[in-house]
Amino acid sequence: MTPFDTDNTDRLLSTTRSVRRRLDFDRPVDPDILRECVRLAAYAPNASNAQDWRWVIVTDPELRAAIADHYLAGIFPPMQENLDRRRAAGDSAGVRHSEAVLYLAERFHEVPALVIPCIRGQLGPDLDFAWTASLFGSILPAVWSFQLALHSRGLASTFTTAHLLAADEVAALLDIPDDYLQMCLIPVAYLLGDDLKPPARKDSDEIIAWNSWA
Repeated sequence: MTPFDTDNTDRLLSTTRSVRRRLDFDRPVDPDILRECVRLAAYAPNASNAQDWRWVIVTDPELRAAIADHYLAGIFPPMQENLDRRRAAGDSAGVRHSEAVLYLAERFHEVPALVIPCIRGQLGPDLDFAWTASLFGSILPAVWSFQLALHSRGLASTFTTAHLLAADEVAALLDIPDDYLQMCLIPVAYLLGDDLKPPARKDSDEIIAWNSWA
């Protein structure tokens, strides 16, 4: 096997992160780039290689505005509560996070492309966790590959789920069939400014357990 250039792959993996404040709301995203990123994402593993996914890409301003209303309604109350609590506790890092989430929520309608990855399947009380894990595991690796592909091309994104509180309304808006689940909503835009730096993370020795949990 020919080795990869690990300096570049490691930089991509360590700097692909949630971006909320540095999205270019004024520059349209080239549809061909989105197609290419979805093409690469589709190489991700999925159960039985069924590839039962669909990627709904929303660029129409009126549709984006309608989706943004649902997203804001879902995220604003709990995140404002978090912000107030974090301010009272003097949690500066938490305050920055909450403020960034609210900033994006209030400008969600300006994001040039909204991407909703969907997968065929249903959730319910009669389905066990193994089924649910298989279902989610058949789309989430592709979502991450999509975000990596975006970042490698100078675009930024973040994984959001607040619109799922109004999943039925969004499905009706976009004609998503009843047998498909929306997994998340990814706002996509070109990155403003220089490249991203790796976020703070725990050392690997803090999160690895060898051979047993103890």
